[in-house]
Amino acid sequence: MKALARNIVLGAALALATATSAATVDWPTRPVTIIAPFPAGGTVDIVARTVGMKLGAELHQSFVVDNRGGAGGSIGTAALAHAAPDGYTIMVNHMGLAFNATLYDNLSYDTLRDVLPVAYVGATPNVLVVTNGFPAKTAEAFLELARDKPGTINYGSGGVGSAGHLPMELLQSATGIKLVHVPYKGNGPALVDLISGQIQVMLATIPAVMPYINSGQLRPLATSGSHRSSALPNIPTLAEAGVKGFDYQPWYAFFAPSGTPPGVVDKLHDAVNEALQDPALARKLEQEGLETRAMSRQEFAAIVRNDVGNWANVIKTLGIKGQ
Repeated sequence: MKALARNIVLGAALALATATSAATVDWPTRPVTIIAPFPAGGTVDIVARTVGMKLGAELHQSFVVDNRGGAGGSIGTAALAHAAPDGYTIMVNHMGLAFNATLYDNLSYDTLRDVLPVAYVGATPNVLVVTNGFPAKTAEAFLELARDKPGTINYGSGGVGSAGHLPMELLQSATGIKLVHVPYKGNGPALVDLISGQIQVMLATIPAVMPYINSGQLRPLATSGSHRSSALPNIPTLAEAGVKGFDYQPWYAFFAPSGTPPGVVDKLHDAVNEALQDPALARKLEQEGLETRAMSRQEFAAIVRNDVGNWANVIKTLGIKGQ
């Protein structure tokens, strides 16, 4: 009993020491660069700018977003992995980080060795959106049309192996439909062509397309999560539309180069979680479709490790390779 009490006291002391270390570490003393490994306009960019602005207010320094798109996010991730591990170059990325570990054979970094998970922000399902001129008004009608006319519907994504490509490949595999993939260098350029009618459909993140849904430029048919999104409560899930068991909800989070001092990592983790407690920020992200959640670094690191392994199996089964 005494040993148990002693362990509890020691644990509390260790937690207090860690929190004190994070609070007193001399960082940041100059502007911090947040790499967003996709072009402006996508959800990674939205999260980086929204949370980065709040971090700047909390930590009294500028957090400047640097968009470095290309190769499904691996170019920007490589820049992060090779940056000085001093806390002045960090990154916001999504679950595509786990895809790329298998998609690309010649990455200049090792995902699990060189990229340090710091702070989970939240997750959002994708939403199946079509142009206003598209004849299908529901997900069921879309699937029926795609079956009747294989290879005639063009869908866009932010690139081969991106967070908009792999789930669409899974959807085709699950339903037997055949679409034509048109890859772009990020969601932003793909959305421009979707709105103009150059392509017909995307399975895009809710934050990236919400303004166009609200303006009536795009029509949502279904979301990809296990339950309806609070941002689109009247839109059914793909599972409700007959694609049983379909569940795809990519996460978004902050990362740092491996070797970043623990005190800096702890302070950034705590600052992100503090930012997520701000009702205005949380409401803004939730209105965009992002379900925020605070979690420990250890819990998030385990999610990253598991996703690297799980998506390796999916990618190999589907025979997809990055370009």
